[in-house]
Amino acid sequence: MLPYKNYYQKLDQIKDGKLSLIENVNYFLKRIQDNKHLNAFNFVFADEAVEKAKIVEEKIKSGKHGKLAGLVIAIKDVLSIKDKPNTCSSKILKDFIALYNSTAVQKLIAEDAIIIGKTNCDEFAMGSSNENSAFGNVLNPVDNERVPGGSSGGSAAAVAADLCDVALGTDTGGSIRQPASFCGVYGLKPTYGRVSRFGLTAFASSFDSIGPFAKNTEDAAAILEVISGWDVNDSTSSKNSVPNFSNDLPLNGKKLRLGFAKEYFGEGISPEVKSAIENLMGNLKQHGFEVEEIHLPHSDYSISTYYILTTAEASSNLARYDGARYGYRSQESSSLIDMYKSSRSEGFGSEVKRRIMLGTYVLSAGYYDAYYRKAQKVRRIIKQDFDEAFKKVDIILTPTSPTTAFKLGEKTTDPLEMYLADIYTTSANLAGIPGINIPVAKDSSGLPIGLQLMANQFDETNLLKMSYYIQEEIL
Repeated sequence: MLPYKNYYQKLDQIKDGKLSLIENVNYFLKRIQDNKHLNAFNFVFADEAVEKAKIVEEKIKSGKHGKLAGLVIAIKDVLSIKDKPNTCSSKILKDFIALYNSTAVQKLIAEDAIIIGKTNCDEFAMGSSNENSAFGNVLNPVDNERVPGGSSGGSAAAVAADLCDVALGTDTGGSIRQPASFCGVYGLKPTYGRVSRFGLTAFASSFDSIGPFAKNTEDAAAILEVISGWDVNDSTSSKNSVPNFSNDLPLNGKKLRLGFAKEYFGEGISPEVKSAIENLMGNLKQHGFEVEEIHLPHSDYSISTYYILTTAEASSNLARYDGARYGYRSQESSSLIDMYKSSRSEGFGSEVKRRIMLGTYVLSAGYYDAYYRKAQKVRRIIKQDFDEAFKKVDIILTPTSPTTAFKLGEKTTDPLEMYLADIYTTSANLAGIPGINIPVAKDSSGLPIGLQLMANQFDETNLLKMSYYIQEEIL
C-alpha cells in the first residue's frame, strides 16, 4: 500500500524526509517481480531506475528539481526510449533498439520523472484485449482470468497493480480509455495534436494519441501538462497554448453543462454498466447539474468507419517492415520477393496481418471510392454531430465500454465481436476530441465499471475539472 494518494503528496513526503525515493523505486521493482504473472512489462530498467532515484532525490532536497521529480512511470512499448528496445510487442521488431527518445518521453525525463520499464501491449497497438502480443497475454490484476483491455493493457495493469505511479499509453480507438475501464484506473486520451507523436511507432497516423494512466485526476493532469505542446518534429502537433491543467482542477462553483446521448445506452450494453452510469448521472443532478439528452445520430457508423480508415493507414504505415532495412528477416527466402513475403508472414501476428489485408483491400483501385473515400466523408459527418452537441453541452457522459472485462480467449475467435468492444470509444478518435475514463463502480463480480467523459477539441481543462469533481464529490 502506497503511503500517498497522489504525486503532490509523494513529493511533499520526500521533501520532509518521510519517504525515501530509492526505497520507493525498490518497492515498485519488488512489486513488478512479485507480479510477473501479470506479464505487464516487456522490459524493466531496474538499475537505471535506482540510479536515477538517487540523483532525483538529491535534486528534490536541494530544491532544484523538475515538475515531475520522483514520479515513477512506465512507458508503453511503442514509444521510443534511446538505447532501449522498441518492439511494439511484435516479433518483427524483437531486436530493434531505439536511436532517440520520443518527444513525450524526453519531456518526462527533462522534468525528472523516473522511467521504470516498458509495458506490454497488443502488437503494433492493434487490439482490444492485449491478447495479440508476441510477449504473451497481459492479465487483469482485478481478476487474472480476464483481459486487461487493449491495446495499452500492460500500462493499465501496471498502474492498477501498483507497479508504478503512472504510465503512458496510446489511444487510436479507445486503447487508453477501455483498458483503464477494465482495470479500474483513470485513463486520458487528449485532443489529437495536443501531444506530439514524434517517436511513436505509427498505427493510424490521423488517429493515434498519447496519454496517461493514473490513479487520480491530479496525476493525469500533471502528466498531460508536461507532455503537451507543439513540436517541430511533428507537423500534426498543435500550436495551441498549453493550459496549467494541474493548478486549475476545482470547479469553484462553475456548473458545466452535461449531456448524455441515448445512442450509447441501447442494445448490447450490460444492465449493470447501464445502471451504474445512470445512477451517477442521477447523483450529478442531485448536486445541481443539468444533464440533458443530446443526439449523436451517426454513432452507428463509427465502428465501420473507424476500421476502414485505421486499417488503410496501418496498411500504409506497416509497409516499411519488409525485412530489408531493419527488424526481422526470414532466412528461408530464395529471392527478394520471397524474402519480403516470408519476413512479413513470419514476423507479423494474425491480427496485424488481418488489418493490413483489410487496409490494402479498401485502398485498392476497385474499392477506394466505395470504402476509403466514403469513410472519410462519414468521419466528417460524425465530427459535425459532436460540433452540434457541444453547442448545447460542455461535457458528454457515456459508458466507456458496454461490458466489464471479459474472460481471456472469450472473443479471440470472433474478430467482429472483439471490434465491437470499442463501440463507445472510437467516435472520440474519429472526431479528434479528448476523452477520459473514470472508475465509478463495480459490478456484481467485483469488476470495475468506467464512465467516459468527452469534451470539445482542446477543452481538456473542463474535462479534467469535471473528472476531479466526480472524484472528490461524487465517488
